[in-house]
Amino acid sequence: MTRNFLLTTALAALSATPLMAVERAEVVDSYADIAAAKYEDSLIAARNLADKVDALIASPSAEALQHARAAWIEARVPYQQTEVYRFGNPIVDDWEGKVNAWPLDEGLIDYVDAAYGGASVENDLAALNVVANPHFTLSGQEIDASEITPELLSDTLHEADGIEANVATGYHAIEFLLWGQDLSGTQSGAGERPWTDYAKGDACTHDNCDRRGEYLAAAADLLVSDLEWMAAQWAEGGAARAAVTENPDAGIAMMLTGMGSLSYGEQAGERMRLGLMLNDPEEEHDCFSDNTHNSHYYDGLGVQNTYLGEYVRRDGTLISGPSLSDLVAETDPALDDEMRAKLAHTMFALARIKTAAEAGFAYDQMLARGDAGGEALIMGGVDALIDQTRTIERVVSTLGGDRIAFEGSDSLDNPGAVFQ
Repeated sequence: MTRNFLLTTALAALSATPLMAVERAEVVDSYADIAAAKYEDSLIAARNLADKVDALIASPSAEALQHARAAWIEARVPYQQTEVYRFGNPIVDDWEGKVNAWPLDEGLIDYVDAAYGGASVENDLAALNVVANPHFTLSGQEIDASEITPELLSDTLHEADGIEANVATGYHAIEFLLWGQDLSGTQSGAGERPWTDYAKGDACTHDNCDRRGEYLAAAADLLVSDLEWMAAQWAEGGAARAAVTENPDAGIAMMLTGMGSLSYGEQAGERMRLGLMLNDPEEEHDCFSDNTHNSHYYDGLGVQNTYLGEYVRRDGTLISGPSLSDLVAETDPALDDEMRAKLAHTMFALARIKTAAEAGFAYDQMLARGDAGGEALIMGGVDALIDQTRTIERVVSTLGGDRIAFEGSDSLDNPGAVFQ
């Protein structure tokens, strides 16, 4: 499900390039500084989420559940802007599945609607329901899950049996535990898990409220520890920072790989076009909370941030520095203008989706078969992302660099395969 854009120029030509006002080393340093700020903000927001989860478990109420949900949505804002680092940065890509894997077979975690079904040929654990089962068999071994801990989730359950849909950790496992399944199909509506799923004693609904709380707390704590680790990778002396900055030319290639891969195969293809082709709300990125419009918007903003070399922190502070835009403008001002315009157009298209959803036209509804307005909104984003990728290719050629492969998607490159 990948398509390679093979964009190769001679690195030797770079040595003949006159000294530029902006050095490549300055650009990758700026990129690493912004990454550090984004992961630090993500960590701060995750800690706030964990606090709200603890409050919900300690004193369950409708208000406490709403506070935890609001904290989850807030936590997505800085994190989604980091997704541009996943592609091109092996340290991030190897780690990302712990915190943002999707889609998931939520029956692994907790109770689901009867229509969900049970174990399947593809996944024997699809309806395991760890919350309800303190002991179970996994890969022929008896597992003691009487205590639900971060280690149980990360070391035993996550991607159990090597199946990617067995997502036991990260934002989307927490999302499911806060909202429950979204059973509204392509109608407006998110998951409607009652706060009483965490209630004490006889007020508990759907049984196992104590274990459900244990799972939610363990997942939130694990998210914090995972983000602590990644924030350290981008801090001074961190491995991710070193990998980007030790060779500025390679660092520029990493930046462009992230921009092109997230724009094209991941966001335009897997996250947007595929769901529209299938008319399937299960393909939404934030499907339980109906927060997908925000995920798309902040993913796009992360790409724009990378090119412009700027990021607005959670506290309103602007972090900025030498950028890819500066480099391109010195070589080809017209191309820089074009790239800026394409990024702005994409953000406009994604903002239209976000605005429509916030006004009451849910992303679920946009995916409905035959809804021309919804299709126009989503395809506006898809087309803009594809168009900006074409200009990113030209930026690669202009700046020079190693052989770069952008991620692809069958939904864009081989649509017939989607229905096979």
